Amino acid sequence: QVQLVESGGGSVQYGGSLRLSCTASEEFEGIVTMGWYRGAQRELVASITNRGVINWGDSMKGRVTIAGETRRNTDSLYTIGMVMYGLGPEDSNTYYCKAVSRWDSDYWGPGTQVTVSS
Repeated sequence: QVQLVESGGGSVQYGGSLRLSCTASEEFEGIVTMGWYRGAQRELVASITNRGVINWGDSMKGRVTIAGETRRNTDSLYTIGMVMYGLGPEDSNTYYCKAVSRWDSDYWGPGTQVTVSS
């Protein structure tokens, strides 16, 4: 079963940083884009393609970095890591990992909660 496993959510104090990771299950092939979104509206935070092209959302631009890895001997992404800096209460939300396959199918992780305390 295709799965996206998210990790790294939790509580952090105002101004702190947090790293979120997302890893696709082994049978998940052909991933061309992976990214992080947040909230019920699934607002883009940042995404990266298997070619290394990054797309930044407006809400956290300048406060995040993202990197990804492809599976050995393939061009399929399988894991991404995103570090968020300078977090504030407005960044408290549920963050979702999304993967897009080369066949244009979207897959979502279950979400991980980030809480920023002032």
